[in-house]
Amino acid sequence: MTEPNQLDLHDIGLAFALPGEFIRGGLYGSGHINDTFCVTYRQNGQDIRYIHQRINHHVFTNPPALMENIQRVTGHVRSKWLAQGMPDAATRSLTLIPSKDGAAYVLDATGAYWRTYVFVEGASTHDVLQTPAQARETAFAIGQFQAQLTDLPGPRLHETIPHFHNTPKRLEALKLAAERDVCGRANNIHNELNFIFARADATRRLLDLHRAGRIPERITHNDTKLNNVMLDHVTGKGICVIDLDTVMPGLVLYDFGDMMRTTLSPAPEDERDRSKVTARMDIFEALAEGYLAATDDMLTPDERDHLVFSGQLITLETGIRFLTDYLEGDRYFKTHRPDHNLDRARTQIALVKSLESHEDAMQECLRSVRA
Repeated sequence: MTEPNQLDLHDIGLAFALPGEFIRGGLYGSGHINDTFCVTYRQNGQDIRYIHQRINHHVFTNPPALMENIQRVTGHVRSKWLAQGMPDAATRSLTLIPSKDGAAYVLDATGAYWRTYVFVEGASTHDVLQTPAQARETAFAIGQFQAQLTDLPGPRLHETIPHFHNTPKRLEALKLAAERDVCGRANNIHNELNFIFARADATRRLLDLHRAGRIPERITHNDTKLNNVMLDHVTGKGICVIDLDTVMPGLVLYDFGDMMRTTLSPAPEDERDRSKVTARMDIFEALAEGYLAATDDMLTPDERDHLVFSGQLITLETGIRFLTDYLEGDRYFKTHRPDHNLDRARTQIALVKSLESHEDAMQECLRSVRA
C-alpha cells in the first residue's frame, strides 16, 4: 500500500464525522500489520488529534465483522467505566469516530477500509520494558480488560483470524511449508525444526483441556504486547488497552502467555545474540502480581495451574509462525533485513529454552504471589 500524503489524509477525514479544520497528518507508531496515521484538527482554537488506521484486509479478511467486534467491545468497556463513575471514562477505552453515515468504518475508492479513533492524550505506549512496574500495570490492564468482557451481551464475537492461537494448526502449517520449501530455505533450519517438532504433544495441551471442559472460552485480546497498553504519563498506570483487531473468543492463557513472551526477555524480538535472551524472574513476578490482582476471582484452577506453561506455548507458537513465514518467503511479517524472520524464530526458541529452565521457580513465584 502507498503512503497517503496530507491531502489524501484530509480526504479520508472528510468521510468521518470530524469537526474543525484539518491541519496536518502523517505516519504514526510502529505496528507491523495495519497502517496508522495521526491527524490534527483545529477545533475552537485548539488542536485535537485523531488516529486514522487503514486496516490490512489481507490479514483481516472480513473488516466489517472486525469492526463490529470493536464497536461492541469498546462500548461495553466504556459502559463499565461510566457505571463506576470514572471521570476519564473516554480515555479508558478506545473511542471510534463514526463515518458521516454512521458506520464504524469507511471504504475508500481503492477498496481499503479505514477507521478513526480519538487520540488518547496524556498516555503513551512503550516498545521496550524499562521497569517491573510497567509489567505489573500492563498485566493488570489486560486482566481487567478480560474481566470486564466476561458479561458482554449478544452473540459470540467474530473470529477475526480463525484458529489464530490454534498451535497444532500452526505446527501443521510449518510442516507443510518445510515440505514444500518454496524458497529453498529448509536446509538452513534442521535444528530449529527438530526443537519445535519435539514439543508437538505440548502444543495440544490447552486445547485438550478446553475440549474437556476444564478451561472455558472467554473473550481475549490475543496480542498482549507491552505496547498495546497505554500507560499514563503522570501515574504510570495502565489506562487503555489498544490494538483490538484480534479481540475474539479464546483462552485467557493466550493473553498471559503472550505477556510473558514479550516482556520477560531484555533482548529484542529479533536479537541475533541469543545469549542475551533470558527470562527475568523479577518481571515474571510483576506480571503475576498485576494479572492475578485483576483476575484471580475469575480464573479456574486449571487456568491458574497453566499460567507458567502458557508462556512456553505462546513463545513456541510465535517461533513457529516466524519460521513458517521465513520458509514461505516472508509474506506475512514485515522484514527489514535478510533472514529477519529466521532471527526472530531463533530468538523465540531461545526464550522457550529459558522459560523451560525457569519453570519450577515460576511456579513457586505464583504460589508466593497468591499466598
